[in-house]
Amino acid sequence: EKADMLINAIDLDKLLTAADDDASAYADLQRTWKDNEMSSEEKAQIEKRALSVPTQLVQQCHSYIMEVKAFLPSCNPNITSDAKVGIHHLAGAARSAYQTAMANSPQQDEKDRLKGLLGEIRDVEDEILELGD
Repeated sequence: EKADMLINAIDLDKLLTAADDDASAYADLQRTWKDNEMSSEEKAQIEKRALSVPTQLVQQCHSYIMEVKAFLPSCNPNITSDAKVGIHHLAGAARSAYQTAMANSPQQDEKDRLKGLLGEIRDVEDEILELGD
């Protein structure tokens, strides 16, 4: 039952769509560098989206990692390593999305919030790798 709940909680389509959304947002962002006739309002909207897409991905990966971590105690011992690998994949995606977000110059409070999420992700990875203090 807990495995079914975890499967239902993780929306793989949402993660895959994020990659397409990021490519689209970046293409739009490139237009802002070349289109001298673009209004400042349109440019601001494009820049906002270019930051929003990777920021949302960091948040989503963090959420899914916490869901998998909570599942680990009830996970079949024969597949625990698979669940942990999933955490590492999501952590890598979160770090990649963070780097993309940083390229889009977020405000300091947003940088701090994202760094906090990455810190929590790192703590989970350290725990499952048994690298803690």
